[in-house]
Formats: sequence, structure tokens, C-alpha cells
Amino acid sequence: MAKAFRYVVCDVFTDQPLAGNQLAVFTDAREIPEELLQRLAKETNFSETTFVYPPEAGGHVKMRIFTPGSEVPFAGHPTLGTAFVLAGPLQLDEIRIETGRGTVPVWLERDGPRIVFGRMQQPLPAVEPFARAEELQAALGVTSRLPVEQYDNGIVHVFVTLGSEADVAALAPDQQRLAAFGHFGINCFAGSGLRWKTRMFAPADGILEDPATGSAAGPLALHLVRHGRIAFGDEIEISQGAEIGRPSTLYARVRGSAGAVERIEVGGSAVVVARGEFRLP
Repeated sequence: MAKAFRYVVCDVFTDQPLAGNQLAVFTDAREIPEELLQRLAKETNFSETTFVYPPEAGGHVKMRIFTPGSEVPFAGHPTLGTAFVLAGPLQLDEIRIETGRGTVPVWLERDGPRIVFGRMQQPLPAVEPFARAEELQAALGVTSRLPVEQYDNGIVHVFVTLGSEADVAALAPDQQRLAAFGHFGINCFAGSGLRWKTRMFAPADGILEDPATGSAAGPLALHLVRHGRIAFGDEIEISQGAEIGRPSTLYARVRGSAGAVERIEVGGSAVVVARGEFRLP
């Protein structure tokens, strides 16, 4: 007999349906065979799909995250979206989600019973110069205004600073050439003060362009702090996704001092847009 595996689809880093970054959440993955996890993620073909399990390390739930091509230990929009999906029926104001990079707390804000905003504390990233910075800039046809560096908080992101938001919007990268650089997110951004615009390309992972990249939002804020563009404690607003018809808004801030980064927070909204089930033998 066929088994039914239920899932919820939500759009993350937006308060409007059919915008933001899509996410499929399998809310009870205990009976899904291991060999089907990657195949289901490929079937949904979203940037990420999550599978929820009972907790093992003191959290409320354990979560596994798959792109269409592989499992990843942490990602931003899957964490926030899964928190929105689960915290509603559980009536939680804080949900602790166990990931491959530790337990991530997510705080939820409500308007009556409806969750309207969430904020996660992300793993602190490792930072280092990007070894192929000149090659990457040549492939993009740009010159970065800040050092090209990579940040790893479970997913590796590289940051290239452009001169204006119009320059970011005008990018038309050769995806095949970018894919040759390997498995990481290539983030091109610009802005000033507390408002920034970004685009993220990861063609080697099957993501030509991501509508909203939560795992890059925290490192972007840290990148700006480290290079003196914003201060510790400043919350930046990040716009992303307009060029592919899925506008998104992310918020990020870094707490601490030059001597020690204490925490990185990333927030945004999400909306549930669909529910369904796979019936598989």
C-alpha cells in the first residue's frame, strides 16, 4: 500500500504569497525512507526542502535540509520557514530547531494568533579571504569595492561589493563560468547605511539565482561591520529576488564588538501557501 508523506509549502522572507523563497516542509519525516529524502527534495525542486524529526539534543525538533542536489547542515530560509510552519500549531513564541550546525533558536512575533515575523540566531561563520578573488571578479565582469572574502556558517558564501544597486540589478553572469568555481554562494551586493541590495548565484548547486538567502544575510551584515560600513547593533534591510520575480526582504544585525562577535540575528516574515502529500509505495 502507498504511504502518505505530508508537506507544507511556505514562501519565506516575504509577507505576500508567491514571492520570497519557496520551501517545502515535511512535518513528520519519521517514516520517510532515507533513500527518498534526496529524491523528494529534487522533486519539489525548491532551493531547499526540510524534513522534521523528533529532537535529539534538547530542542523542540530536529531538522534536516536538502537542496535539489545534496544535504546541507544549515540554511537560513529553511530554518525560518520551518519555524513558521511548526510554531503556529505548537503555540510557541520561541522554537529551538536542531540542525547540523547546532540548535538554532527562532523567536516569533504575533499579531493575535498569526505569526508575522521571526528572528533566528545563526551559527557564527568562519571567515577567510577568497583564494580565487581575481578570477571571480573577471568572470563577473566587476571590480569589488571591498575585499572578496568567504564566510562559512554551514553554507559557504563569497561576497563581492559593487558600486551601486543599479550595478547589482544589471548583472547577467555566465552561469556556466560561475559553476566552474564550485559549490558555494556567489553574493553580489551594494547599498549604503541600513539598506542593501543583493543577488546570490549558486549554479554548481543547481540554483541559478536564489530569491532570498538567509544563510548569507547574517554574513553580509558581518562583512559590512568588519569593513566599517555599519556598526555593531545596526539592523540592515536587505532586498533580493526582484530580478527573478520573487521580491524578498531580509533583516540582519551583528551584536558584539571588534574584539568578539557575540551573535548574528536574521529575521523576516513567511506565509504558508499550500499543503499536500506525496503517496508513494
